Amino acid sequence: MIRSILIANRGEIARRIIRTCRRLGIRTIAVFSDADRHAPFVREADGSVHIGPAPARDSYLRIDKIIEAALQSRADAIHPGYGFLSENSGFASACEEAGLVFIGPPADVIAAMGSKIEAKRLARRADVPTIPGFDGDDGRDSTLIAAGKEVGFPLLIKASAGGGGKGMRIVEDADTMARDIEAARREALAAFGSDRLLLERLIRDARHVEVQVAADHHGNVVHLFERDCSVQRNNQKILEEAPAPNLADDIRARLLADSVRLAKAIGYCNLGTMEFLLDGATGEHFFLEMNTRLQVEHPVTEMITGLDLVELQIRIASGEMLPFRQADLRINGHAIEARLTAERPEAGYLPATGRIIAWREPSAIRIDSAVETRSEVTVHYDSMIAKVIAHGRTRDEARHGLLSALDEMVVLGIATNRAFLESIVDDEPFASGRSRTRSLADCFPGGWTRPSLPPKRAEDIAAALWCWTELEQRTSTTPTPWSSLHGFRLLGSAGRPAVREVPVEIEGEQRAAQITISGDALTPVADEAGPIRIRREENLLRFAWEGGAEQGIAVVDGNQVWVRIGAVEYSAAIRNHTRSRSETAAGGSDAILAPMPGIVAEVKVRPGQPIRAGEVLIVLESMKLFLPVTAPRDGEIATVHTASGQTVPAGMLLVALAPDTGE
Repeated sequence: MIRSILIANRGEIARRIIRTCRRLGIRTIAVFSDADRHAPFVREADGSVHIGPAPARDSYLRIDKIIEAALQSRADAIHPGYGFLSENSGFASACEEAGLVFIGPPADVIAAMGSKIEAKRLARRADVPTIPGFDGDDGRDSTLIAAGKEVGFPLLIKASAGGGGKGMRIVEDADTMARDIEAARREALAAFGSDRLLLERLIRDARHVEVQVAADHHGNVVHLFERDCSVQRNNQKILEEAPAPNLADDIRARLLADSVRLAKAIGYCNLGTMEFLLDGATGEHFFLEMNTRLQVEHPVTEMITGLDLVELQIRIASGEMLPFRQADLRINGHAIEARLTAERPEAGYLPATGRIIAWREPSAIRIDSAVETRSEVTVHYDSMIAKVIAHGRTRDEARHGLLSALDEMVVLGIATNRAFLESIVDDEPFASGRSRTRSLADCFPGGWTRPSLPPKRAEDIAAALWCWTELEQRTSTTPTPWSSLHGFRLLGSAGRPAVREVPVEIEGEQRAAQITISGDALTPVADEAGPIRIRREENLLRFAWEGGAEQGIAVVDGNQVWVRIGAVEYSAAIRNHTRSRSETAAGGSDAILAPMPGIVAEVKVRPGQPIRAGEVLIVLESMKLFLPVTAPRDGEIATVHTASGQTVPAGMLLVALAPDTGE
């Protein structure tokens, strides 16, 4: 049995592996970058090794540093988790050459299945159906454009070397194909080190179903049933469940059989996942790719089988036989997983960064998380911060358990998709088990809208919470009746309630809220809801209107207030001054601002350069996503305020256009 494992990963999957190793009595070593120095997984491992700066290319993707860390810490094996180097055949080979056990399949199998092009060829040889398309990319865009016209539109451009939606573009017609190929190549090269692409026919009415397989070094291969991963945004999964709902028995049988047959044909070993697309119109199923690693969604399989898949990986890598046969495996109930991400679904899923001020996990449910209170979420890594996994005797029981958990979960300080997940899980397509890969576009054709309060109510709540916190701080340090009223304007004679005018800014709009303070009651002026009662619960503030049912939670951190009332979540800034005219003007059409925090991947323009509306000016990278920043109109570049490699906050001025003279 392996005695010590270095985990070549971070975040929630590192913590997940540590939990199993601790139960098995296996020593764990974490590797960490500058950004993760204080992360929970580093503290929870038995040992840790610093491997470099925050950018993944300088730390988690450095094979030499990770091998050196493993040898230095006397590890027997390396577990790659998922992402980063988990499907890098060169990394698997380097582990073997260094005398380390790689907890995953052999390097040659990773190489073969890591290329979508080669994987599809192997699938066809094993008589497993694949989507019609083109896989002869020779590096010339003209070849792909010509092939695209033969495949027909709409079609899908995909990166050959990876997944997760990176390097993937839907092409509706030939007019945009050249631009889409350029963007897909750039994204694929940055994410996977290869810009090779393939084309596939686009299946509109599609389900994404995958099969978990397990294979040992003794020729035994089994499936661990299927998962449905159809609910996706930007071609990335956000909800997964097992088993797949409303799946015909004959289709399920074919998927499971095809998966085992293909795994045997390629000589697979360890855990892997066969991914398929099901055409809802024809009933056909097509092999997409194989993930030669543990999947993000592996917990739902664990919940319905009772197996620990990380333990299974370790035992297979140690040379043990599978401890069961196919006939021994049974499905117990239903499980659903939701990916909690730091992003703004209402703004095109733009990544969100910052510090988590309050984090509380729901009780009586499985949470695989990467963070805790005071954790920093940076631009350098994936946006997923936790997985919420519900299990029930039936699918409906699991779904309601997930809804309850999402409602109970507290995460304040950064924007997340928590309320968005609730909307999806409660919506009809998912509730009935009939989701498709395009369900989100159908459910929210104009985009999802974040629930909100009337502006005045939102401002009044934030102002009252901030006033209460300020009073609490002053009372604790200077407990006199006079010092506690410092900064307030008294109304009438002594003993009358005090009024505080508070400048509050929400979503760029600033107004002055007036709060009347009388004892422990704070009442917004001209608000019919009446006094707000506030109490502290550790680092959270709980508040409610006197005599009313409406209540919520909040945190105040400096001049920032984060509020949640049911599905409504928002942040407000308490300003000491009104923004200047120049600050306000920065949002005009002549100023191109960063739409999200990120790293400048490419600057494509220079001062004096003429540009056309829609032309790409800057490419931003954040959380493994690339976003082109385009020109809003025809014109000329006046100034460029950034450079490649620079980290920029949301709202920073990137490029200024010369004034439009109208000539």
